Amino acid sequence: MGQDIKLTASDNFQLGAYRADPSGTPKGAAVVIQEIFGVNHHIRSVSDRLAGEGYVAIAPSIFDRTSPNFQSGYSPDEIAEARKFVANPDWAAMLRDTQAAIDAARSVGPVGIIGFCLGGSIAFVAATRLTGLKAAVGYYGGAVLRFADETPKVPTQLHFGEKDAGIPLTDVEAIKTKRPDVEVLIYPGAQHGFHCDERASYDKASADIAWPRSMAFFAKHLTR
Repeated sequence: MGQDIKLTASDNFQLGAYRADPSGTPKGAAVVIQEIFGVNHHIRSVSDRLAGEGYVAIAPSIFDRTSPNFQSGYSPDEIAEARKFVANPDWAAMLRDTQAAIDAARSVGPVGIIGFCLGGSIAFVAATRLTGLKAAVGYYGGAVLRFADETPKVPTQLHFGEKDAGIPLTDVEAIKTKRPDVEVLIYPGAQHGFHCDERASYDKASADIAWPRSMAFFAKHLTR
């Protein structure tokens, strides 16, 4: 369903991206921000799924500046290797590359952003700092609390697993307190990565609730 494309950021850096188009007239567009595992099979499948929902989906390869076309699976060794990308993340560069994807999608119609893990944090910061968005959805973004004093400029929805080993519920409650303007949803028993059906932490029951909530949120806010 999709194809690999190139995007150009504001500093003229060229990065790769995956784009999936719906079969009919698009409702709008969705920028999909990866986990630490790159624009891999899962992120491409999420993009295809969004195209099936009627959106043009663009997933920028936000690690291209340091490791072009990086893609990873979920074995312990691969997870350890992927973690190096977030040891000292260049937030400004990742946001430039995210903005490039938003800009590429604008001609389609209203643009939303959805991100997972690292991408969940970027989706939140994109809502506070970037331009051209109408809605933002973030799944288990571990750095959201760090940026929670910033006010989103667009409606924002966040999803967290109750049993996420990296994001304690105290952090989630702190986000709720700081950001009463954001819809924060918690999934009982779910771990980090609960939405990804290729990870051991996949929780189908939670994912089957979270995705329709996300799509309803987009349907409400991505209006022409």
